[in-house]
Amino acid sequence: MDSASPSYQGHRYPAEVISHCVWRCVRFPLGFREAEELMFQRGVLVSHETVRRWCATFGQAYANGLRRRRPRPGDKWHLNEVFVKINGELTYLWRAVDAGGNVLDILVQNRRDTAAARRFFRRLLKKTRAVPRVLVTDRLRSYGAAHRQVMRSVEHRSHKSLNNRAENSHQPTRQRERAMKGFRSVGAAQRFLAAFSGISPHFRPHRHLMTASNYRTEMTIRFAIWDQITGAANLPTTA
Repeated sequence: MDSASPSYQGHRYPAEVISHCVWRCVRFPLGFREAEELMFQRGVLVSHETVRRWCATFGQAYANGLRRRRPRPGDKWHLNEVFVKINGELTYLWRAVDAGGNVLDILVQNRRDTAAARRFFRRLLKKTRAVPRVLVTDRLRSYGAAHRQVMRSVEHRSHKSLNNRAENSHQPTRQRERAMKGFRSVGAAQRFLAAFSGISPHFRPHRHLMTASNYRTEMTIRFAIWDQITGAANLPTTA
């Protein structure tokens, strides 16, 4: 197995089964019990709790592998935050995407004040190791205050209609949130959504801009990359 692939030592099932199960849960709005049923239909006996553990254990590793293969982010970043209800309490999911719609980072926080925006800015710069040319946000004042403290040299455009790119990026997360019937804790939401945001876009190319043949070719390439980073491509084949 490639040294960059996650280790499956101590796990009963091979990488092919585990990565396929994680892919199902991330790509489609399935609950863990629904994933259990679909795997049973394929002859794999696995509990929904095991599915949950696989997603928690390997999801972020897979997302990191995909992120290492992506090109550097564009120089125009869109930032946005939405409400997420966790155990009946409102929290905020902060998200940054580049002009191509690639998710740069997400962060779940209890507030959306200047300190929260500043924390997200600093985390974003550290993770991407890049500085944008333009920063696009809505009119939340916390963005302006944090921008002046952390990214003063970056052009800041604040207008609701300019930020559709980030707002549209939240839609798959909303679908997944409904399938899971919400999140149990801030930590659980952060762990799952960080992996989800790193994996889900990989299987969502801009299909409306492609011909059918180009789309199939692109998806074949993306599944091959997925097999490489999960280690499934390195499994021995049988005659």
